[in-house]
Amino acid sequence: MIEVHHLNNSRSQRVLWCLEELGVDYEIVQHLRDAQTNLAPESLKAVHPLGKAPVVRDGGHLMFESGAILDYLVRKYGKGRLAPPQGSEDWLRYNEWLHYAEGSAMLPVMIKLYLARLGEAGGPLLPRVHGEIDNNFGFLDAELDGRDYFVGDELTAADIQMSFPMEAIAARVPDAPASIKSWVARMHERPAYKKALERGGPVEVMS
Repeated sequence: MIEVHHLNNSRSQRVLWCLEELGVDYEIVQHLRDAQTNLAPESLKAVHPLGKAPVVRDGGHLMFESGAILDYLVRKYGKGRLAPPQGSEDWLRYNEWLHYAEGSAMLPVMIKLYLARLGEAGGPLLPRVHGEIDNNFGFLDAELDGRDYFVGDELTAADIQMSFPMEAIAARVPDAPASIKSWVARMHERPAYKKALERGGPVEVMS
């Protein structure tokens, strides 16, 4: 059975959601953030040297990085679900979103979060960060125009991978585009998403 090392309020929620969509059995090894520092516990370093989640064990394979994990799960257990046919135009778009989520989308959001904790000391960098965030907002808004999903007409792992930055934006940016907030609301209504929350616990995004 697949073993998911799950950290509360983290990217590992995406792995649980993916497994629920695929209907694959799994067990959760729960790790809890330190109540004072909000950092991952030392127990995760015993699983992987980076000490971060998600980490997944499937048979003899130990994997980290959520995008790589989702790609692996869909290839091995998807049976044609959660990904378009490889080599198609939709597959190229799908692959772009899998990488964009943690590449371009999350970086300015994370920097803004850390700068906010610095108070006035972070002020000089905020215009550049806000400019990059606005650039991504415009891009996401245009890409979702007339679409329910990022790729094709059905949910794919690209949507699951994009959920973390999209939830962070919807939760932390009051003036974020309505298209982003409505997309997040649709994803939250999926039965598999709700089941993953039941098993993994509630999530406070970007806490």
